[in-house]
Amino acid sequence: MMNYKNKNVIIENWGLLNYKYAWNKQEEILQKIIDVKINNRKINNIKETPNYIIFLEHFPVYSIGKNGNKNNLLINNSALLKYGIDYVKTNRGGDITFHGPGQIVVYPILDLENFFTDINKYLRKLEQVIIDTLADYNLKGERSSDETGVWLSPNTPFARKICAIGVRASRWVTMHGFALNINTDLSYFENIIPCGINGKAVTSLKRN
Repeated sequence: MMNYKNKNVIIENWGLLNYKYAWNKQEEILQKIIDVKINNRKINNIKETPNYIIFLEHFPVYSIGKNGNKNNLLINNSALLKYGIDYVKTNRGGDITFHGPGQIVVYPILDLENFFTDINKYLRKLEQVIIDTLADYNLKGERSSDETGVWLSPNTPFARKICAIGVRASRWVTMHGFALNINTDLSYFENIIPCGINGKAVTSLKRN
């Protein structure tokens, strides 16, 4: 266990990137942090581990979590090619969602041993960041029981999801994160069952 807890965070803006390319970049950073942690267990001179928060947007892509159901993708490969949308099976949690321009994607790559070692608490912290952000726009973001993410009017006939969350952690180092719809083209969500949840809509800050 590290003796020094580095709570400083490096902020980076990666701009508009292909999903697989950004995923590979995340994996490289995560592995470097893990390598530091492994070396720290072998030597007495303990080196601090860095923390990152990455902001970016993606070209149109449907990403599905490691335990997601491909049946929640409602179009075939020909349609994906026709509309120029990638489909990627990832190693994060959660089911299927859409990423595209107009959506802020945030990937915290954090060594949770610098903060706390509790994934459930980490997910709730991510949700709270979104809830607090939406409050600045006079919107009441809320949690929905047993459904990770942030919603408007959950548990009503008008429930709509505004932010999807899916993460992975290895040796307490996180990757992936959340996607907040700002002025996203929401028609892309018509081709999937978002997050594998039937009967609930998706919205954006622009539409709310």
